Amino acid sequence: MSKTTVDEVASSNQSQNETFEEVFRRRLNRRSLLKGAMASVPLVVFGPLLLKQPSRAEAQDDSALTFEPIQLSTEDAVIVPPGYVTQVVIRWGEPLHPHVPPLDILDQSAELQAQQFGYNCDFVGFFPLHQGPFRRASRGILAVNNEFPNSELMFPGYVPGNPTQQQVDVELAALGVSIVAVVHLPRRGWRYVVASEFNRRITGETEVEITGPARGHDLLKVSYDPTGTKVRGTFDNCSGGKTPWGTLLTCEENFQNRFANRDALAADDPRTAIHTRYGLPTGATLQRWELFHPRFDLAQEPNEPFRFGWVVEIDPYDPTFVPKKRTALGRFRHEGATVVVAPDGRVVVYSGDDERFDYMYKFVSTGSFDAENRKANFGLLDAGTLYVAKFNDDGTGEWRPLVFGQGPLTPANGFASQAEVLINTRGAADQLAATKMDRPEDIETNPVNGKVYCVMTNNNQRTAAQVDASNPRANNIHGHIIELTEGGDDATATTFTWEIFILCGDPNNPADGTFFAGCDPSHVSPISSPDNITFDGEGNLWIATDGQPSTLRKNDGIYAVPVAGDERGCLRQFLSGPVGSELCGPEFSPDGTTLFCAIQHPGEGGTLEKPVSTWPDGTTPPRPSVIAVVKADGGTIGG
Repeated sequence: MSKTTVDEVASSNQSQNETFEEVFRRRLNRRSLLKGAMASVPLVVFGPLLLKQPSRAEAQDDSALTFEPIQLSTEDAVIVPPGYVTQVVIRWGEPLHPHVPPLDILDQSAELQAQQFGYNCDFVGFFPLHQGPFRRASRGILAVNNEFPNSELMFPGYVPGNPTQQQVDVELAALGVSIVAVVHLPRRGWRYVVASEFNRRITGETEVEITGPARGHDLLKVSYDPTGTKVRGTFDNCSGGKTPWGTLLTCEENFQNRFANRDALAADDPRTAIHTRYGLPTGATLQRWELFHPRFDLAQEPNEPFRFGWVVEIDPYDPTFVPKKRTALGRFRHEGATVVVAPDGRVVVYSGDDERFDYMYKFVSTGSFDAENRKANFGLLDAGTLYVAKFNDDGTGEWRPLVFGQGPLTPANGFASQAEVLINTRGAADQLAATKMDRPEDIETNPVNGKVYCVMTNNNQRTAAQVDASNPRANNIHGHIIELTEGGDDATATTFTWEIFILCGDPNNPADGTFFAGCDPSHVSPISSPDNITFDGEGNLWIATDGQPSTLRKNDGIYAVPVAGDERGCLRQFLSGPVGSELCGPEFSPDGTTLFCAIQHPGEGGTLEKPVSTWPDGTTPPRPSVIAVVKADGGTIGG
């Protein structure tokens, strides 16, 4: 996500619930950080088309991480360890169909952009196209989120606050999702396939269906759609997930930045309080889409924002599939949607609300996963229970259900139905006294040890009054990662235990108060602002960062860290990105020999006229791209 967007959020949209900082301070007073919970019976995590439970070895003591760590960098380049090579798989503006010309920044149009690879790639999901063994897939589909525009890097002569309609329309066409087929060629590496039938764009103008409990609710009805059942577009798509039945879950995050003039609503209008809690601006927006599209002006369409902030399901294997906004998963600034199948067959989806002092959630489906009938699973995310996390001082916690009629979620507190609980998920979670977190971003399950790893990117709004001598993280600019174990090793459990796995920062700077699961700090690379995570086949955690230029004064990167054995917590840097970029969506190929990742907003902080980056081609404009990292000898990444 954008590093600048989060800092623009007004404090008025924060709840008054207990903070995670307060819980953790008391927790440290009672129990040593060095006493981490370790082995457990693993959960099953399925791949996109791996529809039967795979066999797995138990967690190994040997992490199998043997690469030589790199150093923090300020170079305008992608840097990887010796023995590794990188290549750009696809860039912003490259054509997805044979008849479409490549990007020409002097001659852009919405029509062309809607047929070209989108801007600012974030989540990357690999979906195999292969009839043989799953792990040997050399053909596949990349589904890539296109999050937000850097207008100053997209358009020559761009005037902030005064765009043209052509520029706004191109931005709408540049965001959403890009779906593109890729192939690994023996001598050329990974390439995208221009003429593939799977290639597709879902943009800010693509029609999307609303499903689940909120479908048809009055708050979702607008002039474009008086039925409340369809939406024009998806945008601000940050992280995401893949389902066991082979679909993409793409997450709408900072949608609030698109909607202007909250002050046009009366103060006593019930919608005003919800829009305020979600951080919609009182006046004009940054990109000024409202100048040309009335749906982004609350004075004209006060319900339109309720139609965003959802998880959207897309079938990358079916170019005719109509995307679905799955409202049962709740409405907030989703930073991911990690899916796991529980022992009883029900599906669980973890997601964070990426804002300071907001919450962690999970959804548990009513129905069960059917490994023999792919299409039978397409409605699983429309019925179930959404929970929000409450952390306790003693290292325990609970998932509190967001169910209309239970506890305070009643008409007396402003909720008339389950639809309203889901449309105003933040308000409902406030009522349940959930624990306020430091920007909960990616939440992923480890396929080897079954634990849940929860990323808190940072929070620079904590004050000294909230800390004491045992907790130096008042101004938590570096972030941290929590290791969570579900009760009974069952993802549907309503209780859990938790430990701090990493307190990020520079281990050489005592003022940062870092902790790396007990690893000797001299063996650890500096890291700040963890964002997206994934796991390799050995269960090692891989972390992409978003914010190091403003904290460590170095470029963002990707890191790897064992979660078990003698090297538990011994984090080391694997990749450094170009100037101005964040690293997003790390994703391994099924056989572990390729690491895909997205380079988002290279050159942020500059303009086309005064560039700070010319990556990847040594020319302007800098172009957000998906890259592939491989080992020169063809071996497994990290080993």
